[in-house]
Amino acid sequence: MIPQIQPADLKKLLDAGQPVLLLDVRQPEEHAFCALPGSVLIPLGELMGRVSEVQSEGVTVVVYCHHGVRSLSGAAILARAGIEAMSLAGGIDRWSIAVDESVPRY
Repeated sequence: MIPQIQPADLKKLLDAGQPVLLLDVRQPEEHAFCALPGSVLIPLGELMGRVSEVQSEGVTVVVYCHHGVRSLSGAAILARAGIEAMSLAGGIDRWSIAVDESVPRY
């Protein structure tokens, strides 16, 4: 079972200054349209081959996508590689609704 984090809980972590790696597994054009500040883009189809780029030591890894489906797969890939990660429940779409309506929805 892949753990999920609710947008409001992620915002609390970020607001508290907790070290968080935001990993965006969407496509480059989606990331260009809207993204969480400071996030790293590794599209889901590339993640297995780029797991070594995910620096997880001392940080909370939160994987996100549009609605939360791809991020569950991304977090599972990381888990198989020994990296603890959570999926952002509802993705950037729910983030826009629940936390920051200035983030464009698509």
